[in-house]
Amino acid sequence: MALVEIRNLAKIFELAGSSFGGGQKGEVRAVDDVSLDIQQGETLGLVGESGSGKSTLGRLILRLIEPTSGRVVFDGTDVLQASASEMRRLRRDMQIIFQDPFGSLDPRFRVEDVLAEPLIVHEDLSRKARSARVSELLNAVGMDESAMPRYAHEFSGGQRQRIGIARALALRPKFIVADEPVSALDVSVGAQIVNLLQRLQREFGLTYLFISHSMPVVRYLSTRIAVMYRGKIVEAADTSEITLRPQSDYTRSLLAATPEIADS
Repeated sequence: MALVEIRNLAKIFELAGSSFGGGQKGEVRAVDDVSLDIQQGETLGLVGESGSGKSTLGRLILRLIEPTSGRVVFDGTDVLQASASEMRRLRRDMQIIFQDPFGSLDPRFRVEDVLAEPLIVHEDLSRKARSARVSELLNAVGMDESAMPRYAHEFSGGQRQRIGIARALALRPKFIVADEPVSALDVSVGAQIVNLLQRLQREFGLTYLFISHSMPVVRYLSTRIAVMYRGKIVEAADTSEITLRPQSDYTRSLLAATPEIADS
């Protein structure tokens, strides 16, 4: 069953004319007529080189940016036609983990405040209940209550990403866009985060869109893989099918250019 249905989605960015070449305007088709389904409970890996449109697609699905055209249906609701109040409800079920674990956390707020913020906005909880939920969230990502009074700059990159994951989990969503969540981390810490995401998916029944430029990481984590190039999906199939029988030259080049990942 498809939790997310994407049909003919497009985003065109208009470029202002420059003083060179007569000052003519141009456009960039960051996402170009993309159609995809994301099944309930799966991890769909979205892979492609930098600038291929992966992050833009993730943000379009969540309506963090508005599309030029197309349709996104989440759990039966047309996201792009939803009113402000409907989007507020949908935000509970659709969350994002950002690439930069430092830039995505407000340095002015303590960890407890960062994790409590979505609870304050969306749930009517007492201060004690919110504090208990924050503690549960930290425990879920392998941290403890000692983190609550501290600030983001006091943590390592891997710890900050765990806090970002905890924030994404705060409202118990159904669907999470993980936008290059390990690309800013070293390999060993990134592997820990990938394994954490796998465990959380099992425990919370999550569905992921996992965005990455790393084919080995995507292959390790994903149920299916969609390959993106210059704003288009060039192929999408089960992970084993993509790995053993890639259909596009671009996919073959991605597979050839990256080392194997150990299934440990």
